[in-house]
Amino acid sequence: MSRSVTYKFSFYISFIGKALKGEQTDYTTGSLSRAIFMLAIPMIIEMGMESIFALVDLFFVSRLGKHAISTVGLTESVLTLVYSMAIGVSMAATAIVSRRIGEKNEIDAASSAMQAIWIGIVISLIISISGFFFAEHILRLMGAEPETIVIGKSYVQIMFGSNLVIVLLFLINGIFRGAGNLLSP
Repeated sequence: MSRSVTYKFSFYISFIGKALKGEQTDYTTGSLSRAIFMLAIPMIIEMGMESIFALVDLFFVSRLGKHAISTVGLTESVLTLVYSMAIGVSMAATAIVSRRIGEKNEIDAASSAMQAIWIGIVISLIISISGFFFAEHILRLMGAEPETIVIGKSYVQIMFGSNLVIVLLFLINGIFRGAGNLLSP
């Protein structure tokens, strides 16, 4: 390898190291492309870990039979909508908190973060209650076989009933990112 390629490689490795150390950084000063790169690294790792979680889930469920796999696949398809909502609220929280941090107004940033968390909790409760009571209907609408509906109803209820964890995961990670803390998420 040439010296310039080696220099660029070590330069990017040092950026990755800085992003993973979680040092408090003011992203409002300096290069925009550097700030985007530093913000993207932890998010890429987070989404990779989320994907691994789904694969491990399917690996263990695959030992239970085709109806169990169908239940997980159909439920994850619907939960993608919940994740999308959580990501949207998270991006809004990130924008609001980062704006307040950029204004050097930590009190309003904390207040905005709490408001976003309360909004996430209310939305999550609505989804939890709906998913718990309409689990059979959700599977039926997704085209599940009757045996899959019988076997999978409790799984759907548990997954929808515990969606608060996922919503808060995305939301709190977004708040941390908006505050400039990249390692905690």
